[in-house]
Formats: sequence, C-alpha cells, structure tokens
Amino acid sequence: MLAAACLGVATATVPVVAAPSSAEVVFTDSGPVRGVVGVDHRVFQGVPYAAPPTRWAAPRPAAPWREPRDATRPGNACAQSAAFGPGSEHEDCLYLNVTTPRSGRKLPVVVWLHGGAFQFGSGAEYGAERMAALGDVVVVTVDYRLGVFGFLAHPQLAGSGNYGLADQQAALRWVRRNAAAFGGDPGNVTIAGESSGSRSVCGHLVSPASRGLFHRAILQSEPCTMTDWPAADGTAEEEPPGFPRSRQVAERQGEAVARALGCADVACLRTKTPAELLATTEWFAPTYGTALLPVDPAVAGEVARVPVLHGITRDEYRIADGLNEAFGLPPLTAEEYAVRVANFVGPDRAAEVLAAYPVTASPSEAWSAVVTDAVFAEPMVDFHRRLNDRVSTYAYEFADPAAPWMSNVGKPGFPTGAYHTSELQYLFRTANFDEPLTAGQRALGDEMIGYWTRFARTGDPNGHGAPHWPKGVLAHQLAPGDVEPIDFAERHRYDMWKSLP
Repeated sequence: MLAAACLGVATATVPVVAAPSSAEVVFTDSGPVRGVVGVDHRVFQGVPYAAPPTRWAAPRPAAPWREPRDATRPGNACAQSAAFGPGSEHEDCLYLNVTTPRSGRKLPVVVWLHGGAFQFGSGAEYGAERMAALGDVVVVTVDYRLGVFGFLAHPQLAGSGNYGLADQQAALRWVRRNAAAFGGDPGNVTIAGESSGSRSVCGHLVSPASRGLFHRAILQSEPCTMTDWPAADGTAEEEPPGFPRSRQVAERQGEAVARALGCADVACLRTKTPAELLATTEWFAPTYGTALLPVDPAVAGEVARVPVLHGITRDEYRIADGLNEAFGLPPLTAEEYAVRVANFVGPDRAAEVLAAYPVTASPSEAWSAVVTDAVFAEPMVDFHRRLNDRVSTYAYEFADPAAPWMSNVGKPGFPTGAYHTSELQYLFRTANFDEPLTAGQRALGDEMIGYWTRFARTGDPNGHGAPHWPKGVLAHQLAPGDVEPIDFAERHRYDMWKSLP
C-alpha cells in the first residue's frame, strides 16, 4: 500500500481551526479564505489544496498564509491544449472550489472530478450552487494535472503515470482535514465524476492509497469495465485514447514523446516549455501496474466496499458524429455506416448487426446505437453485475430525447438525443450549455439532484416522494415525466453483444 507520506501530502486528519469562521471567511488548515455569500449558498473558489507542483513529482502541502485569501475567482485551469476550449499553459493549478448551502453543519460532501478524457477541462466549469442549496450538501470541484503533465510515464520516473490521480487523492485528504470548516462532514464523502471523471472514480475504487478517503461513489457515463472505442472507420482502437494502460505501454509512450521532443532523458523533458509539451499529439491516461494503481480497474477483482450509483445516457455515442458534423465533416452515409459495422464486428456478423440496427432515420443515429450498446451499455451491465452482490448498487439511464445540445459548437443535422455529457446541465450550471431547460427538464434536474444528494447523505437515493429507485435493478430511467425502472439489458441488446467478439 502506498503510504500518504510517499505521495508527498499532509496526513493530518483533524481540521486546524485558527479562529472562528464566518459566512464569508472560512479558516482552512493553511489559512483563511474569503468567498462570496449568496441568498441560499456560499462559494469559495481557487482554494489551494497543494503547493504549485513540481513537474512530474507528487503533490506537496500548500504553504500557509495568514491574511484572508481572495476566494472569489477560480484558480488557474491546468495546462491543456486549446483544441477543445480556451486552453491553458499553467502548471500552478492545484486548486479546488467549495460550494455550500447558506448555513449548516455535518453536511454530506460531494467531491466532483471533471471529465475531458484526462486531457482538458476544469472544476470551475461546474457551478454547483443549485446542487448545494437544493440538496443541502457541500460540493467540492477539483482541478488536477492533465495530459502529459498529469499522466506521463517514463522508466526514469519512479511511480510515474498517475500524477493526476495523486492530485485527486491530495484533494480528498484536504477535504478530510477541512470539510468541517465549511459545514461538511469529513466522515461522509462521496466521490463523483463523469466520463474520465468516472474513470478517475474507478481508479480510486481500486487504489490502496484511496482507501478511507471516501464513503460512496457516483460514476457517470463510463463504467469501469469499458475497454473499447472505435476508430473513425469502425475498427477497434488498440489503445483507446483516455483509457488506462499498463505501465509497460505507458512507459513506451513516454519514451516516444521524449524522442519526438529531441530528449534522451527526463531531465531534458523538464526543460521544455508547456507549449512544447502540449504540442504532442499523444493522449495520456492513468497507468496501472504501479504502486498507486496496482491493477487495471476494468478487471479488478476487489474494489472499495462502498455504495455505488452509476449509469450512462441512452444515446452516448451521438456526441461523436455530432461533433464531427459540428467541426465540418460531411454527414455519415448509409454506405459508410455499413463499412463501419463490418469493421467493428467483422464481416461474418455484420449482416446480423445491420438487421438489428437498420437505418430508419439517419446513418449517424444507427451507428450511434451500435456503439452505445456495444461500448457503453454492455460494460455497464457487466459492471453492475460485478458490484451488485457486494455493495448497494443503484443503476440509471439518463434518457431525455430532447436534451439541449452544447452551446459552444454547431448542432448537427440529426437528433442528438441523450448524448454523452448531456446530463451534466441537469445537475450543474455548466460552461458549455446555455440553452434554458424547459419546465419539465428543470423538474427532472431537481429530481436528479435529489437522488444524487440523498445517495450522498445515506447511500440510498430514495425519499421525498420521488419515484422509487429499486436497489440492484438495471436500471432506473431518468426522463422528463417518465422516471421509472426499465429492462436496460433488453433495451440495449446485451445478449446479442455478449455473443459478439
């Protein structure tokens, strides 16, 4: 087991109280922070949970301060390419944001790990005012090192490949020490995430160094057992981007990056500017076979025995062809769809899949259904069955067919349905969504926040008159005016996909 001291983070478990906190000023164990007080919530942004990191080294404790620190603005987003957003070259980025109800004590704490394929995103993109006030919980959103800065592995770097996960563990330790000062209960912490944030949760479920740092887990849109991703022509990616990889594979990738940058060793890599490192076309992800992540979460036999709430959206993969069209690629044709299917399942089974998923509306919708069922839904069933006889498990499917599309990219020419990431705007005030929800969608969002935060409070999402969510059932459908259990395995043709290679 990797000891906390090896991670280079503080190990105190008792909050340090330097002086009484007020609504606006809260005393953390490093020093006071001054936030913003609203009608029904408080927000503290840009709070350092660790020192500015040394490149490719474990996180270290933040230096203390005495005067109230301005916590009214987010900290730096971690260094990332501008391909999917504003971009950043900041390596000083180990900050978190705390959103609380206007008052309260011993409240559940939800720690949100953002998605972005481990390459981009930030905690500040997720405004949690509504979740905190409506659910009566403390919400902590975390920035952690990304891409080459967070997940580079190299034979010359002992324990490398997981600096981003180590950052998340440092943030969880900060929560354990400081939650009470913000009205939270350090003995009732839920880790939650979407997409690669969900994969981060998978890592913590199996990491010995994460034991005891959380008490419940929420995984959105990427089950731990998900291992495949199709290339543009439908063939399976040998090493899908954003998926955990073995230490051997990750170290070979790191050596290739060094060679591409003209470096023979890590010392040379340390001299490169953030812009030079961000220019690499490699995608990075957590590394298993290491002290921090001993096993691949996809096949781990043992996981932390905590209650789990997990699920996917009904039309996950529609985001892929949707973004392709938004960025100027021509719409998928019926002929191209048939080629993709043959490449994906092999020519011997292609006719069977094409018959099960005919082009009734658009080729993109048909292809999306194929990949959603094979790549997301089948692993979700397997993950659920693995957990269900060990821990309290609640499964959902977000199924709003009219979820608003992202505001920062053009809308494709086919209905995008309940695409990957579409549920986020029902839980948070998010950076990439500004189309107002309808009254029915807002009611669904309130219902989802209720389920999520009751689960954080007790490990059971039920209560307050919401439609009953049976434990262990696959799965609870979440759609405006239609919240009820469904036969998820039948809807997504699980038996057929289990028989396919």
